[in-house]
Amino acid sequence: MRVAFAGTPPFAQQALQALYKSGHDIELVLTQPDRAAGRGLKLQPSAVKSFALEHQLPLIQPQSLRLDGKYPKDAQMAQEALLASKIDVMVVAAYGLLLPKWTLELPKFGCLNIHASLLPRWRGAAPIQRAIEAGDEMSGVCIMQMMEGLDTGPILLQAPEPITSLDTAHTLLEKLTHLGCDLVVQALRDLPSLKPTEQAQEGVTYAHKITKEETHLSWTEDALSLERKIRAFNPSPGTHFPWGLFDAPSLKVWQATALQVDLSSSQAQPGRVLEVSASGIDVECSQGVLRLTEVQLAGHKRMSCEAFLGGHAVRAGDQLKLFNSD
Repeated sequence: MRVAFAGTPPFAQQALQALYKSGHDIELVLTQPDRAAGRGLKLQPSAVKSFALEHQLPLIQPQSLRLDGKYPKDAQMAQEALLASKIDVMVVAAYGLLLPKWTLELPKFGCLNIHASLLPRWRGAAPIQRAIEAGDEMSGVCIMQMMEGLDTGPILLQAPEPITSLDTAHTLLEKLTHLGCDLVVQALRDLPSLKPTEQAQEGVTYAHKITKEETHLSWTEDALSLERKIRAFNPSPGTHFPWGLFDAPSLKVWQATALQVDLSSSQAQPGRVLEVSASGIDVECSQGVLRLTEVQLAGHKRMSCEAFLGGHAVRAGDQLKLFNSD
């Protein structure tokens, strides 16, 4: 089958690799333009671009696919390249650019999206993070026929994947990446005979992009919600709180555990350090206690709380700062 592929990050690169190894003819690869990254802010190619160059696959990097948008020449170039490739289908995985109507209608079998959730739950940009943050017990992958709406198209294939209590966005992404690779290869193999299933009208949720403010850890939240947020935003964008004990910058939290502690007999004091031990730093929340177990000061390496305490004197009774507080 003649395939065009559109994607950008490592998750997409592995899907492209799976299609390449399965013997499909990759006629064209689309990925986002190189972005500045690292301390030197040098332009870096995407993971998909690196794979395409290594395997000598035709590659374009339009800034937009909208013919009536800000970059019409880029869109026209992409349209001409896609028409010339005479593709049967386009596979899309975390591309990051909007696919306009002309793109969706161009291939014989349309455009298929690899989406990391069980639709219609968690349509949108951050389905893995939002599933963990919400405390979902199940995630999965859908191969979806793309339409103009946001992840509203019918489902061709889907497979579930449990979310464990230890999963972070990183570990769940790894599991869903392998699942997605297998599923998209199966979808292209069986594509002519697959029967699309319309998404349910009930249970629709949206996985909105993560904002900077959401990375703040507020002790006025309950401990379990904070633990889920830390796992959901690990490794990116991470979570942190103001580290004001030694006039130091904010402290990033990589791992933490919500403890089953009964504080009903005392008035809640969010941010109060209840106990410090080799196991971690126990912080009181609006409900329950959060044990910080792995942290990182700005400009330093991530470390266990036991190692952190070796150089920072944190004591029971200390009051940790809140965002937007004096």
